[in-house]
Amino acid sequence: MSKRPASPPPGGALVKRARATPPPPGTQIAISSAGDKNKGLIRSVQRTSGLEAPIISLAGAHRGEILSCRFDPTGQNIAACSTDRGVSLWRTYPPNNNYGLLSSLAKAPILDLQWSLCAPHLYTVAADHTLITTDVTTGKRVRKIRAHREIVNSVDRTMAGGSGTELVATGGDDGVVRVWDGGEDGGKDPVTEFEVGCPVTAVCWSADGASVYAAALDNEIHIYDLRKSAQISTLTGHTDTPTSLALSPNGSFLLSPSFSSQTIIHDVRPFAANPTRIHRVLTGSPAGFEHTLLRAAWSKNDDGARVAVGGADRMVLPGHKGTVTAVDFHPKEPIILTGSKDGTMLLGELDPSAGLGVSVSHSLYGFDSVKNERAAPALDEEHDSLDI
Repeated sequence: MSKRPASPPPGGALVKRARATPPPPGTQIAISSAGDKNKGLIRSVQRTSGLEAPIISLAGAHRGEILSCRFDPTGQNIAACSTDRGVSLWRTYPPNNNYGLLSSLAKAPILDLQWSLCAPHLYTVAADHTLITTDVTTGKRVRKIRAHREIVNSVDRTMAGGSGTELVATGGDDGVVRVWDGGEDGGKDPVTEFEVGCPVTAVCWSADGASVYAAALDNEIHIYDLRKSAQISTLTGHTDTPTSLALSPNGSFLLSPSFSSQTIIHDVRPFAANPTRIHRVLTGSPAGFEHTLLRAAWSKNDDGARVAVGGADRMVLPGHKGTVTAVDFHPKEPIILTGSKDGTMLLGELDPSAGLGVSVSHSLYGFDSVKNERAAPALDEEHDSLDI
């Protein structure tokens, strides 16, 4: 009996399909479909970081809104604080696990946090008027200070020039900025304090640690000199309350978003070309009606070529279902971190060769702080508006 040959398929002969060519190293294939299974968009995405995917969601740790989130100085860890009075600790790189949860660290929502620059400590401030220092290796609270008479909105730290001592600055609704010795050995009394006269929404150290910037309800940014124990000047230009402060990596520019949905970049060099010290005004990131203290940040791996601001449009990275309250940049790689009122965080990698990052909206701006120019095409010399 002879074997019957297989019948060719209708309308043509058998064709040997070529083996698919694998994508080159460092790329990932992205496929999207609009409901038609027979159609899709296939493209290669050049990877630029050590993340497992271009965008990663960090969720499940918090029951309340995330109000602040930051990378540690090494970029290996992330801390986030929430209205649920807890602080979560995460790994930046795979498996991106939530390895720690400091629950009920304070008796009220935790509004801001900062990693120590010289020890495995985390500084947090809360609506119960406290400043708390926590050892992240043990999860134990090592120091608690009743820092203010009212809600504490912001905290920042610096290394005092030449002394090897860490200083911590706090600002609160009682209209006072206080400076504390950092670590677990500091006293319960402040090193110094400055009376602003109205609620303080944000504090930030100068590059040399000799001055403190304080944003306040009077729409101004007050500058205090620790050596003179006095206010030396103010930065004006906002028409509504500044919500946060961030110093550029080179220490020359100060970033301040506000409730007016305008973000001002102030020139804080000793000799500024513009007498108003307003270097750029950025628009496009809506503050919204909730009056949340939105936190901004400068990119660090590229010497401040980008700035990012959260907003009520829920954007910076796609995926959030609530106002983006906080952003931060990785210290060594082109990675951005966002936290939201939906209780989640997103990690996303950026394209270092582009003026703007991948998959971003109005809230991420290209800016060259070294050349004093925008990395993306400028729209106006003084008032830049990005509409993507």
